[in-house]
Amino acid sequence: MEDSRPVWEWPEEQWRGTVERVRAGRSLQPNEWPGGTKVAVGLSFDSDHESIPLIQRRATPGPLSQGEYGSRVAVPRLLALLGRHGIPATFFMPAVVAELHPDEPRAVIDAGHEIGIHGWIHELNSTLDHATERELQFRAADTLERLSGRRPVGIRTPSWDFSDNTLSIIREMGLLYDSSLMADDEPYELIENGEPTGIIELPVEWIRDDFVYFNMNRHTTARPYTPPSSVFEIFAAEFDGAYREGGTFILTMHPHVIGHRSRISMLEQLIEYIAGHDGVWFASHEQIARHCLADG
Repeated sequence: MEDSRPVWEWPEEQWRGTVERVRAGRSLQPNEWPGGTKVAVGLSFDSDHESIPLIQRRATPGPLSQGEYGSRVAVPRLLALLGRHGIPATFFMPAVVAELHPDEPRAVIDAGHEIGIHGWIHELNSTLDHATERELQFRAADTLERLSGRRPVGIRTPSWDFSDNTLSIIREMGLLYDSSLMADDEPYELIENGEPTGIIELPVEWIRDDFVYFNMNRHTTARPYTPPSSVFEIFAAEFDGAYREGGTFILTMHPHVIGHRSRISMLEQLIEYIAGHDGVWFASHEQIARHCLADG
């Protein structure tokens, strides 16, 4: 039962225990990147498609068509763009999306990219009991393996919503990495209740997410407020910092958001800008995690 007392009335063991359930452990930033490169760049795409209106119970043709655009138009554009530049990427996919578009997971794998877990139907883990969250994540992994031909080794929780049970489920699943938390700019080991877990965190940040700049929902106050040129400036500055520090640049995007003409051209401009620097390693999240684990 949730404690209804004001937080300032909690005893130290309660507030300290709450904070320490999941923490950042040792840094896994490697001493060097493969081949003497200076920075690791991980492009990722959360292929939410129709799962958002479904989980929000807004499953009318309008919102569903916006999700359908992600699979019908945006993913082919993205695969073509990545192919032109020879860049591997990671696609996190809700299992229901994979079932709705069964050719997409295989197309992603066949193009040399990675598929990662992104929940069953973009559910919020913090609203679920342990048994339900566990069953949905295992079911999602089984579905992605069946449709893609490869079992996922990483997870990004839907909406980056990480419950008190998520890490223990990730450990039980034997996953290599998570990419949902924000305690550092660089990869780190996850700690659960003071215990090192061996799970690698590839941290995300809303600053490096296309959705916050481009989202549109006519039923709320959410409106696109940043032009692609300004988003390019922000993303480029984030990359510049990672390059100076010899670190990691992880970018989160959504096909139905970034795949439109004005925005995918900005992404290509960003890729060309990054590729114009010496010593850039474009890699999937799995490749980055495995290198960090081997180096650490």
